[in-house]
Amino acid sequence: MQDSPWFKFYPKSVEKEVDVTAYSSIVDLFEESIKKFGDSIAYECMGKTLTYKEVDKLSENFASYLQNDLKLKKGDRVAIQLPNCLQYPVVLFGTLRAGMVVVNTNPLYTSSEMKHQFNDSGAEVIVILANFASNLEKIRNEVTARHVIVTELGDLLGGLKGTIVNLVVKHVKKMVPAFNLPDAISFRVALAKGKKNKSKKETVVLSDAAFLQYTGGTTGISKGAELTHGNMVANMQQISAWMKPKLIEKEELVVTALPLYHIFALTVNCLAMMKIGAHNLLITNPRDMPAFIKELSKHNFSVFTGVNTLFNGLLNQEAFHKLDFSSLKIAVGGGMAVQVATSGKWLKVTGTPIAEGYGLTETSPVATCNPIDGTERNGTIGVPLPNTDVKVIDDDGNELPFGTRGELCIKGPQVMKGYWNRPDETEKVMEGEWLKTGDIAVINEDGFVQIVDRKKEMILVSGFNVYPNEVENEIASHPKVLEVGVIGMPDERSTEKVIAYVVPKDKSITAAEIIAYSKENLTNYKVPREVYFVDELPKTNVGKILRRKIKELHESTLSQVN
Repeated sequence: MQDSPWFKFYPKSVEKEVDVTAYSSIVDLFEESIKKFGDSIAYECMGKTLTYKEVDKLSENFASYLQNDLKLKKGDRVAIQLPNCLQYPVVLFGTLRAGMVVVNTNPLYTSSEMKHQFNDSGAEVIVILANFASNLEKIRNEVTARHVIVTELGDLLGGLKGTIVNLVVKHVKKMVPAFNLPDAISFRVALAKGKKNKSKKETVVLSDAAFLQYTGGTTGISKGAELTHGNMVANMQQISAWMKPKLIEKEELVVTALPLYHIFALTVNCLAMMKIGAHNLLITNPRDMPAFIKELSKHNFSVFTGVNTLFNGLLNQEAFHKLDFSSLKIAVGGGMAVQVATSGKWLKVTGTPIAEGYGLTETSPVATCNPIDGTERNGTIGVPLPNTDVKVIDDDGNELPFGTRGELCIKGPQVMKGYWNRPDETEKVMEGEWLKTGDIAVINEDGFVQIVDRKKEMILVSGFNVYPNEVENEIASHPKVLEVGVIGMPDERSTEKVIAYVVPKDKSITAAEIIAYSKENLTNYKVPREVYFVDELPKTNVGKILRRKIKELHESTLSQVN
């Protein structure tokens, strides 16, 4: 790695190698932050703040409850099904300091998805927001977890405000469907019980499991990536080194609109920002753009993380353009490709470029990122982080030279231990220390990596490979287009044909207009043969467009027509 060409593109103050064993565990990092930043604000949500000391006390109470009242032991799994709210970090760090494993769960899961993840992980406890408890009720008798803890949105907002928020959410906004979970205990009662005893300090080491992060649900039954304390500490150290040139301890405010249960925000916003004593602004519902922007207007934020659809959504709100961006130092994009049109608009409006990064749940997650000192390359995912190596291979596993398309592989201390109880699936993606990502990439001569597309989503047109990302980038640059998703469907004449689903910004746009626009910059076989207009595109919980769901929509439409 020492002779790799990408090192010359590192920010000057970033070491080529970082100490990935500087902390013995995430708990060690947490305890250091409490000592250094105790009275500083750690988290803010809905106008309520918690200092690092307050998170320490509350998480200690939760850890005590798990150990002393529920009689759980080191290594037991605790499922967290919460959006961004103050309860999340309390439960997260309480679970980890009790020596237990966090199972992060999407609150928007259906009952069947919940059932699979709870049972597959062997979770002993489920911590769930009341808004989603009715889904748990449907499967409660089929889930092996012995304990359920229910919290309401206002539980940590304090006093009258918390009571009012809970009443409004339940009775005015009707956001809490009726549920019956007779064996459940309230979160506030759990904390009160835990406060009566002290938690036992468990010896946790880097090789111990910290998280089960489920992934692969868009391509089949989801699998739990087992991420150790070592994986997470390593990636936190790598990210911290990458951002160090621009960030100052105790002075940063990071906007956390991406859910903390997602690996991107978990490592970047929660852990890396905790190391420097940052103030974390939690956005519970970023889909409510007017409320989100109103909250942003109250703060001088310096770090912003997001995905393409989030950046794009904000840029299409006039109120966003009027915000004060003078404090913004870093904007980081990941989770899906940041389209060139989006990054260009963001830079123009905010004055700060989006440093696009890349990673997977299996890599904790960040593997590559554009430098944040102005040498970023628009349209690439940057260069490998410290202690990380990358390569591209052909279908036979042979390493390919720079400039050649192949499957991207990653090696580094952030690569997962494996899939939970799935050695067969682990074997499919691991070749020794190398993780095969399933993404098609090119490593350019200057070391910058460019993702071409997902291996399984590549479209084959008359023997030529068409990569949806490329077509989407082109169509997204049309001024009348808000969002676009591109798929391939069977075609008798050319194996597959390119089809585009478009969310228009201007309703006057036509399919012919988009096809003509595409022809200006795309080879003929890449141009969409069909264009459909929709009000919205199917997305994951973090806003990543789901091409598989677009295909299902298209197939369903065809079957109805026929």
